[in-house]
Amino acid sequence: MPVTAKICGLSTPETLDAAIAGGASHVGFVFFPPSPRNLGFDQAQALIRRVPAHVGTVGVFVDPDEALLSAALATGIQAVQLHKTSAERAAAIRLRVPVWAAIPVKTRADIGQAAAYRDAADRILYDARTPDGAALPGGMGLRFDWKLLENIPQPLPWALSGGLDAGNVREAVGVTGARLVDVSSGVERAPGVKDVAKIAAFLQAVAQC
Repeated sequence: MPVTAKICGLSTPETLDAAIAGGASHVGFVFFPPSPRNLGFDQAQALIRRVPAHVGTVGVFVDPDEALLSAALATGIQAVQLHKTSAERAAAIRLRVPVWAAIPVKTRADIGQAAAYRDAADRILYDARTPDGAALPGGMGLRFDWKLLENIPQPLPWALSGGLDAGNVREAVGVTGARLVDVSSGVERAPGVKDVAKIAAFLQAVAQC
């Protein structure tokens, strides 16, 4: 089974096109105003219209309220990635759109939190836990100990995120067995500024997994 990749936090036509041309299976758009990757709804809709049918579109949220969620869904996103969102809220949102539940990981016990989303999400995204008080729940280039995922039964399909880049993604896949990897800051030249060459290099490395 091939390893696939989501390029997250895209904000320009050039970088979106690079992700698609490089073979990304999913592209992600951030709807969280404190993030340097945050998009306006019109901006997101214009980008989503460029995405071919074989590439999935995922909106990224931090415990969104109903108004934000509804406005974002109107852009055409096909799934939502939820950070800091309870299983109960995720289950309610899943009645409207497929859900990826982000689980912040620092210890093995954190991975056990995924079980709560068994009936509330379609996919788990394991991401590195950010420091207490951090403004962002992800996209900070942090990674966790991938060995924590070794030999852990998984309640749902899952993806690996957190500190990945072209130089380490093959090792990460080798250790964890991930079939879907997710990158944001690892293909940037500055926070929120994606780099076409880094996107291409990351996707080439994934293709070699």
